[in-house]
Amino acid sequence: MKQTLILHPAVRHTAVANIEVDVDRSTGGRLRLRYQVEAPLIYLSIAGPAAAVRTDGLWQTTCFELFVRVPSDATYTEYNFSPSSAWAAYRFEEYRERSADLELSRSPEIAIDVGESHFVLEADLILPSPWDASTVELGLSAVIEEADGTRSYWALGHPPGQPDFHHPDCFALTLAAPDAL
Repeated sequence: MKQTLILHPAVRHTAVANIEVDVDRSTGGRLRLRYQVEAPLIYLSIAGPAAAVRTDGLWQTTCFELFVRVPSDATYTEYNFSPSSAWAAYRFEEYRERSADLELSRSPEIAIDVGESHFVLEADLILPSPWDASTVELGLSAVIEEADGTRSYWALGHPPGQPDFHHPDCFALTLAAPDAL
């Protein structure tokens, strides 16, 4: 299922023409994401390969994000995926109330594909309970840093004001429970 991310309206210019995300959900809680950024690579700040380890602060530079919640539940998760292959996963009890690092059965698998005019990050993960077997609402987003330090903020939807990927308006994609697929 292909989704197009929207540039935050406060951003005046960016080298990025478009960001699309393919989402594929299957049984066992498996979720595969493919973020494709259309932009000349020379204008982007992309972290080089590094160890695929849990790392905080990834959102401070180019980072791809996933937020997951069950409809009508204040609890949600946040995942961050770096082009370096570093990742983060957090659990929130309610809006911006982080309770802990999210425990995962396996680390997300991250792969990249780079061309002169595009950048692709693929993330493959297993959603933990209760998100693995329920209908879920997703927030898909990206922070893109350019070589000159300019940042742009992309999401399925944006609330008024500053970029805020945690806001309920950003949980704009509903995926049926795996047994309904």
